[in-house]
Amino acid sequence: MLPDELVPASRSAKAPAPGEVVRAHNPMCFGCGDRSEAGLHMKAIAGEGTDVTARMQVEPRFEGGPGVIHGGILSTAFDEVMGLTHWMVGAIAVTAHLEIDFAKPIPVGSELRLEAETVGTVRRKLYSRAVAYLGDDTEPVGVAHAIFVQIKPLEHFKDSFEASGAAEFYGERIARHDRGSSSV
Repeated sequence: MLPDELVPASRSAKAPAPGEVVRAHNPMCFGCGDRSEAGLHMKAIAGEGTDVTARMQVEPRFEGGPGVIHGGILSTAFDEVMGLTHWMVGAIAVTAHLEIDFAKPIPVGSELRLEAETVGTVRRKLYSRAVAYLGDDTEPVGVAHAIFVQIKPLEHFKDSFEASGAAEFYGERIARHDRGSSSV
């Protein structure tokens, strides 16, 4: 349920152009990172507003029950695709609450299409929603709602970025930020 004081989300001037791939926030991210060997490697495409669409193959290694995706993998995919909508509104945020309705079993070997958007904000909170479909079907196989909290990444990750497999990536970004030449 959305709060009464919700301010509708608006697209950032810095958002990727419609049809462009939304960049990964972390090369080691299990959801979207290119360097996460075991990850989902999700790629999201920017929509016209605050929305993105991503597709992923339900690989055999994602099996939970016999022949179907593990619920945790679908949860991760939802969390990731909703998180990637934050590039569309110019925010950096982390998950505070994630709620998922698993509507139908998702077969291993199928293609999953996830559509997500940031709906609005209340102070530092971002409200997002997403729907999952099998391929180009129109009947949802899952629906998610989430609340994310905007952060200052230099403060939030200051004690953990060095443990990342991409520490050099963050070290460079922090150095640029400290010199005042770029944001993190």
